[in-house]
Amino acid sequence: MVFKLVESARACWRAVNAPHLVALVRAGARFVRGRLIERPEILAA
Repeated sequence: MVFKLVESARACWRAVNAPHLVALVRAGARFVRGRLIERPEILAA
């Protein structure tokens, strides 16, 4: 049963098309609409 679930999910998966950005994501970088946010804005309360 697990094999069938993985097999059906594989049709929806997509490849990583920017492997050079994976390290940034793992480091906690933020992206908005595909653009890297260098310095997040600090919201004043």
